[in-house]
Amino acid sequence: MKTRFRTATATFAALVIGLSVVGTAGCGKYSFGNLKANKAFKEANDHYRGGRWAEAIKGYESVIGANPDYEANPNLNAAYFFMGHSYDSLYRPGRQGEPDNDANLHKAVENYRIAAERLPDPDFRRRALEYLVAAYGSDKLNDPAAAEPVVQKMIELDPKEPTAYFQLSKIYEDAGRYEEAEQALEKAREANANDPAVYNAIAGYYNRQGEFEKTMEAFNRAAELEPNNPQGYHMIGSYYQDAVAKDFRLPPAKKKEYVLKGIEAEDKALSLNPNYVEALVYKNILLRQQANLETDRDLQQRLIKEADGLRNKAMELQKGGASPAAATK
Repeated sequence: MKTRFRTATATFAALVIGLSVVGTAGCGKYSFGNLKANKAFKEANDHYRGGRWAEAIKGYESVIGANPDYEANPNLNAAYFFMGHSYDSLYRPGRQGEPDNDANLHKAVENYRIAAERLPDPDFRRRALEYLVAAYGSDKLNDPAAAEPVVQKMIELDPKEPTAYFQLSKIYEDAGRYEEAEQALEKAREANANDPAVYNAIAGYYNRQGEFEKTMEAFNRAAELEPNNPQGYHMIGSYYQDAVAKDFRLPPAKKKEYVLKGIEAEDKALSLNPNYVEALVYKNILLRQQANLETDRDLQQRLIKEADGLRNKAMELQKGGASPAAATK
């Protein structure tokens, strides 16, 4: 699945570029206070880049203090985002419950909210909302009720971007609101029916719900949308292998069906990349699973011999330093 969220560093770079353009184009309009704010912003950014969070916070406070009329230079409101992320970075999960530590998260939330309201670029506002949602996550404030309206706002900003629907679905799922979780994923599919990430998210949801057939249906659709990506086919093969190994309720006929489907998927992966180590390893395992299900001894021996060859090839490639998930020939 492709990564959709930018890192704070990438967001930082984009915001600084935007600020530079505005400053170059219209610096004559700025008051001395705004020039002072620009200088303070640059110094705070240096601390931010260096991970000196406390110093960065003081710098951004100076930016805000020198920029009381935020509408005159709206890009300087990036200071709220970076101050929020600086507070966020000061938070230590292992010290949860300590007032001073927890206060960092609440200050992060406050600044993310202001950034989301004031930053002029919709994309930047959405990034602030993403970090705000993360601050409400289970590993931090653990407040899904507060996160839900923020995610809804993200959807309003960009209804064709499926990531927010994924987040909304997870909020509902964690709350046991499974029908709404499924509906959110359906909206993600409606927003972008040709995005493999949508179907991978759907597959993940159904897998957590123990609905194997729906899981595989979604994984197959994702693979169809990326026919030249061996990883999608390998994902299918690995799930079939895992089901045969762990689901002891499966009758032999169903196990064999799954094994053959898994081998077919790994064959597709290997046709795209014959040196795909993980696909070689899993096909080797699937062939051994098939051998255990066969009654013809000659066939069993042929399957095991083929499995041995795949295992040996995988080992040789690993010795040569091949990447297990290499996606190119």
